[in-house]
Formats: sequence, C-alpha cells, structure tokens
Amino acid sequence: MVTLTVNDRRHSVDAEPDTPLLFVLRDTLGLTGTKYGCGIGQCGACTILLDGQAVRSCQVPVESVGAQSVTTIEAIEQDPVGARVVSAWIGIEVPQCGYCQSGQVMAATGLLKENPRPSEGDIAAAMTNLCRCGTYTVVAAAVRRAAA
Repeated sequence: MVTLTVNDRRHSVDAEPDTPLLFVLRDTLGLTGTKYGCGIGQCGACTILLDGQAVRSCQVPVESVGAQSVTTIEAIEQDPVGARVVSAWIGIEVPQCGYCQSGQVMAATGLLKENPRPSEGDIAAAMTNLCRCGTYTVVAAAVRRAAA
C-alpha cells in the first residue's frame, strides 16, 4: 500500500512501487483529467503539480511521491494561481481539440507559481507541452494574461 495526498485528500492505494503516478491517478483514483499521451515524458499531457512544481506524471514512480502533495487538473481552480490560469484560458478560448489542455494549464500554473512575472523566454522554456492543434501562440498569450 502506498499513501498519497492528492488534491488535499489522503488516499491509500494498492499499487506496485514502480507504477507511474499517471496510472494510479487515472486507473485507481479515477482522476481522468490527467491524460496519457506518449508515456515517455515528452508530450506533457500528463503534467501535474508535485509540491507546486510541474512534472510529467508518466515518469514519476508512485513510490517516489512520499509526503509530497499532488495536484491534478480536477483541483487546479482551488489554487489562486491555477484559477487565474483557467480564467485566462477561458477568456481567450485557448483550446482547439482540448486533449493537451489539462497538461498545458498545469504547466502554466507551475511556471507562474515559480515565477509570477515570466519573460517571453521563461514562457517558451517552461511551456514545452506538445499540441497537435498548434495553439502555442494562444497558450503563450494566456500565460501572459494570467501573469498580469
């Protein structure tokens, strides 16, 4: 059994220690807003916050989480920074197909928690999630709006 704090709730889960956190979130806890994309940490669809930092959950073994707090897209609006990001996303209608957007929102929230006033270079460096629809300029605009 592994004990996790996810979205401010403690959970005891029966999972192999090397199981990726992504699968525990989706398959065991039913938090399906975090998406499976590539499984190798490249696309960012599985981005969550681990103690406020954006990480690719497909690359995090559940045993390594320990006492760290996990935040998923389901609870991001409870965070003041996350709420600003979601408001910016809605305000300028960022999503096209929407598949990557939960990961994009989580990456943007992680960036703004770490750096509330990012430069264009900071945004480009942090927002490395892939988007098949090519919404990169609108994503960057939403990050700028949320930072303002």
